[in-house]
Amino acid sequence: METATAACSVALLVGGVVTARAHDVVGRGHAERLVPMIASLPGQGRAPRILVDVGPGSFTGVRVGLAAAIGLSIGWQAQVAGYSSLALLAAAAFDADPALARLAVVLEGGHGEVFMQGFASSRPDGLLADGPLRSLLPADALAALDGRPAIGSGIRRLAALDPAADLREALPDAGDARLLPPAFATLPPRPIYGRAPDARTLAERGLA
Repeated sequence: METATAACSVALLVGGVVTARAHDVVGRGHAERLVPMIASLPGQGRAPRILVDVGPGSFTGVRVGLAAAIGLSIGWQAQVAGYSSLALLAAAAFDADPALARLAVVLEGGHGEVFMQGFASSRPDGLLADGPLRSLLPADALAALDGRPAIGSGIRRLAALDPAADLREALPDAGDARLLPPAFATLPPRPIYGRAPDARTLAERGLA
């Protein structure tokens, strides 16, 4: 399940092969679109294992996906695990362009910032994190590229500063989860915000 950005998508994988998928760029309204998308899959998407994007990305979008995944895991008695939106985009980019050795994924981060993390292509594992996840101002993210191409939904903020940089717009697609190495597809099912969320529950504020 993919709801962390403006994209909303689901895919049914069997033996590492995508047998059915649905993908749409919705901007907002993931909560209304996600369940019908799942229901449109063969067998209404029921599976023994659920993999969901845990962020970083939209605070609301990440929570919509997690709530759906955890709810379905209870009803289906399925296992649920998470993956990072950044790793998914990196894996898809390396698969699409085998000549790439290093890149940075840049996503919209809110408050004028972007989420950024570097990745490297590695064989046989296929993917390595090349530095930590950071929330940066666009100028700082551009400086941190260090000659690497950048992909993601946040590249427009960098393009406004340097139109000549190697910047490739992309949104996560649930079908690309097949490309994730096991280490990147077994994260705990809890949010990765990348920065402190604007809205927090009472428990998160230590008031419950």
